[in-house]
Amino acid sequence: MTTISFEFRRLLYTAVCVTALATSVGPVRAEMSGWADNQGGRMRMIALPPDLDGTMRGALQIEPRPGWITYWREPGNSGIPPQITVAPESGIELKAIRYPVPKHLVDGKIDDIAYDAPVSLPLTFSAEDASRPLELKASAFIGICKDICIPFQAEFSLPVASAANQSRPEEEAILKNAEAFLPEEPSSQFKVTSHTFSADMKQLRLQVALPDGGDTAPEVILTGPNGYVFTRKLMNKRDGKNFSTSIAIDKLPRNYEVTGKSWSVLIIDGARAMETPLAFD
Repeated sequence: MTTISFEFRRLLYTAVCVTALATSVGPVRAEMSGWADNQGGRMRMIALPPDLDGTMRGALQIEPRPGWITYWREPGNSGIPPQITVAPESGIELKAIRYPVPKHLVDGKIDDIAYDAPVSLPLTFSAEDASRPLELKASAFIGICKDICIPFQAEFSLPVASAANQSRPEEEAILKNAEAFLPEEPSSQFKVTSHTFSADMKQLRLQVALPDGGDTAPEVILTGPNGYVFTRKLMNKRDGKNFSTSIAIDKLPRNYEVTGKSWSVLIIDGARAMETPLAFD
Protein backbone atom coordinates (compact mmCIF):
# COMPACT_ATOMS: atom_id res chain seq x y z
CA MET A 1 0.00 0.00 0.00
CA THR A 2 1.33 3.40 -0.99
CA THR A 3 2.47 5.61 1.87
CA ILE A 4 0.34 8.74 2.29
CA SER A 5 0.77 11.22 5.12
CA PHE A 6 -2.18 12.04 7.36
CA GLU A 7 -2.30 15.63 6.12
CA PHE A 8 -2.28 14.52 2.47
CA ARG A 9 -5.02 11.98 3.10
CA ARG A 10 -7.16 14.62 4.78
CA LEU A 11 -6.78 16.94 1.79
CA LEU A 12 -7.70 14.13 -0.57
CA TYR A 13 -10.80 13.32 1.46
CA THR A 14 -11.86 16.95 1.20
CA ALA A 15 -11.09 17.19 -2.51
CA VAL A 16 -13.14 14.16 -3.51
CA CYS A 17 -15.88 14.45 -0.89
CA VAL A 18 -18.54 15.72 -3.28
CA THR A 19 -17.83 13.39 -6.20
CA ALA A 20 -17.31 10.18 -4.22
CA LEU A 21 -20.82 9.86 -2.81
CA ALA A 22 -23.05 7.07 -4.06
CA THR A 23 -26.73 7.85 -3.50
CA SER A 24 -28.43 5.06 -5.43
CA VAL A 25 -28.22 1.30 -5.37
CA GLY A 26 -29.06 -1.58 -7.66
CA PRO A 27 -32.20 -3.73 -7.50
CA VAL A 28 -33.59 -4.37 -4.02
CA ARG A 29 -35.08 -7.62 -2.70
CA ALA A 30 -36.80 -8.04 0.64
CA GLU A 31 -34.29 -7.85 3.51
CA MET A 32 -31.30 -7.21 1.19
CA SER A 33 -30.44 -4.03 -0.69
CA GLY A 34 -28.70 -3.78 -4.01
CA TRP A 35 -24.99 -2.99 -4.09
CA ALA A 36 -23.79 0.64 -4.00
CA ASP A 37 -20.60 0.98 -6.05
CA ASN A 38 -17.55 3.19 -5.68
CA GLN A 39 -14.20 3.10 -7.47
CA GLY A 40 -12.66 1.49 -4.36
CA GLY A 41 -15.34 -1.11 -3.71
CA ARG A 42 -18.99 -1.68 -2.97
CA MET A 43 -21.37 -2.13 -0.02
CA ARG A 44 -24.94 -3.20 0.73
CA MET A 45 -27.31 -3.50 3.69
CA ILE A 46 -29.08 -6.56 5.08
CA ALA A 47 -31.85 -6.54 7.71
CA LEU A 48 -33.92 -9.52 8.83
CA PRO A 49 -37.52 -9.20 10.07
CA PRO A 50 -37.77 -8.34 13.75
CA ASP A 51 -38.29 -10.85 16.52
CA LEU A 52 -41.52 -10.55 18.51
CA ASP A 53 -39.73 -8.20 20.93
CA GLY A 54 -38.70 -5.90 18.06
CA THR A 55 -35.02 -6.91 17.88
CA MET A 56 -33.70 -6.99 14.32
CA ARG A 57 -30.42 -8.47 13.09
CA GLY A 58 -28.63 -7.04 10.12
CA ALA A 59 -25.26 -6.32 8.53
CA LEU A 60 -23.40 -3.82 6.41
CA GLN A 61 -21.44 -5.79 3.80
CA ILE A 62 -18.32 -4.02 2.50
CA GLU A 63 -16.21 -5.38 -0.33
CA PRO A 64 -13.06 -3.34 -1.04
CA ARG A 65 -11.53 -3.90 -4.46
CA PRO A 66 -8.12 -5.65 -4.51
CA GLY A 67 -5.47 -3.35 -3.05
CA TRP A 68 -8.00 -1.14 -1.25
CA ILE A 69 -8.82 -1.06 2.48
CA THR A 70 -11.67 0.09 4.68
CA TYR A 71 -11.52 0.94 8.36
CA TRP A 72 -12.25 -0.44 11.83
CA ARG A 73 -14.16 1.61 14.43
CA GLU A 74 -10.88 3.35 15.41
CA PRO A 75 -8.98 3.69 12.14
CA GLY A 76 -5.51 4.60 13.41
CA ASN A 77 -3.58 7.70 12.41
CA SER A 78 -5.99 8.51 9.56
CA GLY A 79 -9.07 7.17 7.87
CA ILE A 80 -12.80 7.28 8.47
CA PRO A 81 -14.60 4.87 10.82
CA PRO A 82 -17.90 3.41 9.57
CA GLN A 83 -20.96 5.52 10.34
CA ILE A 84 -24.55 4.31 9.94
CA THR A 85 -27.56 6.57 10.40
CA VAL A 86 -31.19 5.40 10.39
CA ALA A 87 -33.94 7.86 9.46
CA PRO A 88 -36.35 8.39 12.41
CA GLU A 89 -39.38 7.89 10.16
CA SER A 90 -38.32 4.27 9.64
CA GLY A 91 -39.63 3.36 13.09
CA ILE A 92 -36.33 1.52 13.53
CA GLU A 93 -33.41 2.39 15.80
CA LEU A 94 -29.79 1.27 15.38
CA LYS A 95 -28.68 -0.20 18.71
CA ALA A 96 -25.20 -1.59 18.00
CA ILE A 97 -22.49 -2.07 15.38
CA ARG A 98 -20.09 -4.95 15.97
CA TYR A 99 -16.70 -5.24 14.32
CA PRO A 100 -14.91 -8.37 13.10
CA VAL A 101 -11.22 -8.68 13.97
CA PRO A 102 -9.25 -6.13 11.89
CA LYS A 103 -5.62 -6.03 10.77
CA HIS A 104 -2.97 -3.62 12.01
CA LEU A 105 -1.45 -2.32 8.77
CA VAL A 106 1.88 -0.52 9.09
CA ASP A 107 3.81 0.78 6.08
CA GLY A 108 6.08 3.79 6.51
CA LYS A 109 3.91 6.65 7.74
CA ILE A 110 0.72 4.58 7.45
CA ASP A 111 -0.47 3.03 10.70
CA ASP A 112 -4.03 1.85 10.14
CA ILE A 113 -6.50 -0.47 11.83
CA ALA A 114 -8.40 -1.75 8.85
CA TYR A 115 -9.76 -4.51 6.62
CA ASP A 116 -8.09 -5.39 3.32
CA ALA A 117 -10.68 -8.01 2.31
CA PRO A 118 -14.49 -8.24 2.25
CA VAL A 119 -16.02 -7.70 5.69
CA SER A 120 -19.54 -7.67 7.11
CA LEU A 121 -20.33 -5.56 10.17
CA PRO A 122 -23.11 -7.20 12.24
CA LEU A 123 -25.85 -4.72 13.18
CA THR A 124 -28.54 -4.80 15.85
CA PHE A 125 -31.72 -2.75 15.34
CA SER A 126 -34.89 -2.29 17.34
CA ALA A 127 -38.29 -1.88 15.68
CA GLU A 128 -40.98 0.17 17.38
CA ASP A 129 -43.77 -2.08 16.06
CA ALA A 130 -42.76 -5.61 15.06
CA SER A 131 -46.32 -6.49 14.00
CA ARG A 132 -46.33 -4.47 10.77
CA PRO A 133 -44.11 -4.26 7.69
CA LEU A 134 -41.40 -1.61 7.91
CA GLU A 135 -39.03 0.25 5.61
CA LEU A 136 -35.46 0.67 6.79
CA LYS A 137 -34.12 3.97 5.49
CA ALA A 138 -30.44 4.19 6.35
CA SER A 139 -27.28 5.99 5.30
CA ALA A 140 -23.85 4.32 5.48
CA PHE A 141 -20.65 6.37 5.34
CA ILE A 142 -17.22 4.68 5.21
CA GLY A 143 -13.66 5.48 4.20
CA ILE A 144 -11.99 3.42 1.52
CA CYS A 145 -8.33 3.87 0.62
CA LYS A 146 -5.57 2.85 -1.78
CA ASP A 147 -3.33 5.46 -3.42
CA ILE A 148 -6.01 7.98 -2.52
CA CYS A 149 -8.63 7.84 0.24
CA ILE A 150 -12.24 8.29 -0.73
CA PRO A 151 -15.28 8.91 1.45
CA PHE A 152 -18.01 6.52 0.31
CA GLN A 153 -21.64 7.20 1.20
CA ALA A 154 -24.74 5.28 0.18
CA GLU A 155 -28.43 5.63 0.93
CA PHE A 156 -30.46 2.45 1.41
CA SER A 157 -34.24 1.99 1.44
CA LEU A 158 -34.98 -1.57 2.42
CA PRO A 159 -38.44 -3.19 2.89
CA VAL A 160 -38.58 -5.31 6.06
CA ALA A 161 -41.39 -7.79 6.68
CA SER A 162 -43.23 -7.99 10.00
CA ALA A 163 -42.15 -10.47 12.66
CA ALA A 164 -42.37 -13.95 11.18
CA ASN A 165 -40.87 -17.40 11.38
CA GLN A 166 -40.18 -17.65 7.64
CA SER A 167 -36.63 -18.70 6.86
CA ARG A 168 -34.24 -16.39 4.97
CA PRO A 169 -31.37 -18.84 4.29
CA GLU A 170 -29.13 -16.53 2.23
CA GLU A 171 -29.37 -13.61 4.65
CA GLU A 172 -29.03 -15.91 7.67
CA ALA A 173 -25.86 -17.44 6.20
CA ILE A 174 -24.31 -14.00 5.63
CA LEU A 175 -25.03 -12.96 9.22
CA LYS A 176 -23.74 -16.25 10.64
CA ASN A 177 -20.51 -15.86 8.67
CA ALA A 178 -20.12 -12.24 9.84
CA GLU A 179 -20.52 -13.24 13.48
CA ALA A 180 -17.91 -16.00 13.09
CA PHE A 181 -15.23 -13.33 12.59
CA LEU A 182 -16.06 -11.34 15.73
CA PRO A 183 -13.55 -11.44 18.59
CA GLU A 184 -14.28 -13.77 21.48
CA GLU A 185 -15.68 -12.63 24.80
CA PRO A 186 -13.17 -12.92 27.68
CA SER A 187 -13.06 -16.34 29.34
CA SER A 188 -11.09 -18.07 32.06
CA GLN A 189 -8.56 -19.19 29.41
CA PHE A 190 -8.35 -15.92 27.48
CA LYS A 191 -8.57 -12.68 29.45
CA VAL A 192 -6.77 -9.63 30.79
CA THR A 193 -5.85 -10.48 34.37
CA SER A 194 -4.61 -6.99 35.33
CA HIS A 195 -4.25 -3.51 33.84
CA THR A 196 -2.46 -0.61 35.51
CA PHE A 197 -1.16 2.78 34.43
CA SER A 198 2.35 3.91 35.17
CA ALA A 199 2.60 6.86 37.57
CA ASP A 200 3.17 9.30 34.69
CA MET A 201 0.27 7.88 32.61
CA LYS A 202 2.66 7.21 29.73
CA GLN A 203 2.24 3.42 29.78
CA LEU A 204 -0.54 0.95 30.38
CA ARG A 205 0.73 -2.36 31.70
CA LEU A 206 -1.28 -5.48 30.85
CA GLN A 207 -1.13 -9.03 32.13
CA VAL A 208 -2.94 -11.46 29.84
CA ALA A 209 -3.92 -15.13 30.08
CA LEU A 210 -3.73 -16.69 26.60
CA PRO A 211 -5.62 -19.78 25.42
CA ASP A 212 -2.62 -21.56 23.88
CA GLY A 213 1.09 -21.82 24.50
CA GLY A 214 3.63 -20.17 22.24
CA ASP A 215 6.56 -17.80 22.07
CA THR A 216 5.23 -15.05 19.76
CA ALA A 217 3.92 -11.81 21.20
CA PRO A 218 0.20 -11.26 20.44
CA GLU A 219 -1.02 -8.15 18.64
CA VAL A 220 -2.51 -5.60 21.06
CA ILE A 221 -4.92 -2.85 19.93
CA LEU A 222 -5.89 -0.57 22.80
CA THR A 223 -8.68 1.99 22.38
CA GLY A 224 -9.06 4.83 24.84
CA PRO A 225 -11.11 8.01 24.55
CA ASN A 226 -13.10 8.30 21.33
CA GLY A 227 -10.64 8.80 18.47
CA TYR A 228 -7.61 7.43 20.32
CA VAL A 229 -5.99 4.05 19.60
CA PHE A 230 -2.66 2.78 20.95
CA THR A 231 -0.61 -0.09 19.53
CA ARG A 232 3.06 0.66 20.28
CA LYS A 233 4.47 -1.91 22.70
CA LEU A 234 7.36 -0.83 24.92
CA MET A 235 7.85 -4.24 26.47
CA ASN A 236 6.75 -7.81 25.72
CA LYS A 237 7.21 -10.98 27.70
CA ARG A 238 5.53 -14.27 26.91
CA ASP A 239 5.86 -17.42 28.96
CA GLY A 240 3.63 -19.98 27.27
CA LYS A 241 0.09 -18.95 28.11
CA ASN A 242 1.12 -15.92 30.17
CA PHE A 243 1.80 -12.61 28.45
CA SER A 244 2.77 -9.21 29.82
CA THR A 245 3.25 -5.98 27.91
CA SER A 246 3.41 -2.20 28.28
CA ILE A 247 1.53 -0.11 25.74
CA ALA A 248 2.77 3.42 25.08
CA ILE A 249 0.14 6.09 25.75
CA ASP A 250 1.52 8.70 23.41
CA LYS A 251 -1.19 11.33 23.75
CA LEU A 252 -4.45 11.92 25.60
CA PRO A 253 -6.93 14.82 25.55
CA ARG A 254 -5.82 17.77 27.66
CA ASN A 255 -6.81 17.42 31.32
CA TYR A 256 -8.17 13.95 30.66
CA GLU A 257 -9.19 12.09 33.83
CA VAL A 258 -9.18 8.31 33.44
CA THR A 259 -10.85 7.48 36.77
CA GLY A 260 -14.35 6.20 36.17
CA LYS A 261 -13.71 5.64 32.46
CA SER A 262 -13.74 2.38 30.51
CA TRP A 263 -11.37 1.62 27.63
CA SER A 264 -11.19 -1.50 25.46
CA VAL A 265 -8.43 -3.82 24.34
CA LEU A 266 -8.31 -6.33 21.48
CA ILE A 267 -5.76 -9.14 21.84
CA ILE A 268 -4.98 -11.10 18.66
CA ASP A 269 -3.05 -14.33 19.26
CA GLY A 270 -2.65 -16.30 16.06
CA ALA A 271 -6.04 -17.43 14.79
CA ARG A 272 -7.87 -16.33 17.96
CA ALA A 273 -8.79 -12.88 19.20
CA MET A 274 -10.48 -11.56 22.33
CA GLU A 275 -11.85 -8.11 23.11
CA THR A 276 -12.66 -6.87 26.59
CA PRO A 277 -13.44 -3.58 28.36
CA LEU A 278 -10.91 -2.17 30.82
CA ALA A 279 -12.54 -0.28 33.69
CA PHE A 280 -10.54 2.28 35.66
CA ASP A 281 -11.85 2.77 39.19
